Amino acid sequence: MSAAKPLSVQDFCQEMGISRSTFYEWRAKQTAPRCIKLPNGEIRIRRAEYERWLNTLEEAA
Repeated sequence: MSAAKPLSVQDFCQEMGISRSTFYEWRAKQTAPRCIKLPNGEIRIRRAEYERWLNTLEEAA
């Protein structure tokens, strides 16, 4: 069984219903999920990290 494909910034923003600028604001404030920076400079978010991050928001609510 292979690991789930990481989310692109576009995928993440679509799932969250936010703009790219909001994502980058969250990253600057260190409130976005941990990301992977690929050698070509693109950013990805592991699905497991996305789920973990969502869980932390749930607990804080």
